[in-house]
Amino acid sequence: MARLNGLVKFEGTLDNLTFYKSADGHFVRTKGGVSKNRIMNDPAFVRTRENGMEFGSIATSGKLLRNSLGTLVFRAKDSKLTSRLVKVMGQIKNLDSVSERGKRNVSVGLTDASAKLLLKGFDFNARATLGSVLNTSYSVDTGTGEVTLSSFNPMEQLRAAEGATHFSLQVGYLNLNFETGESDLTLSPESVFPLVQGAISPVLTPSGVPAGSGVGMHVLLIEFFQEVNGVQYMLNNGAYNVLNLLEVQ
Repeated sequence: MARLNGLVKFEGTLDNLTFYKSADGHFVRTKGGVSKNRIMNDPAFVRTRENGMEFGSIATSGKLLRNSLGTLVFRAKDSKLTSRLVKVMGQIKNLDSVSERGKRNVSVGLTDASAKLLLKGFDFNARATLGSVLNTSYSVDTGTGEVTLSSFNPMEQLRAAEGATHFSLQVGYLNLNFETGESDLTLSPESVFPLVQGAISPVLTPSGVPAGSGVGMHVLLIEFFQEVNGVQYMLNNGAYNVLNLLEVQ
């Protein structure tokens, strides 16, 4: 694979070269490779088939988590969220010590206590991690989903987006079954605060305990707004919005 540095950038295939664009720029590579039929049937590629099945499984698990959190993800994510989440799901899949090779999966991997530690603290927006935006401690009631933030001064302990006059806090309590795909999400009311001097101690409580017998997850969303003539407008870039997986149970 080589990077394309010419003045003219294009995509497609020419002779045995394939030109394509990714998030990291324009690239060119040679065509070729093993046929799909051989990969699917040749005993020499049994490991490849097993890896392919497991990769499909972890990709599905990552998508399931993203979809289960609904609009929360769309309000605080980065361009490489999918690949970052697949990497974590792959690490969890590797903790499946029961299933045969090619059938290891996230659902079984999560039965290992260390697997939940891999998910805990995951930031859906790598541009704005919880630790880099909010400088205060918190506690999570894993029974009710209530999240309590220690007293903090927004002007001194919150890295706000440029132009922001207000910010909001919201928590979600998700129950997700990676085996069946069933999920339930409950949310707290969105609490909006002005970016001014003075300490606040927010307590955020979801509307209820989500139904299901899957994995319990607690997330915190921080968004920034600009108020103009009494109306609050969402900042377009969302670069400082935070969505963090506080706890996994």
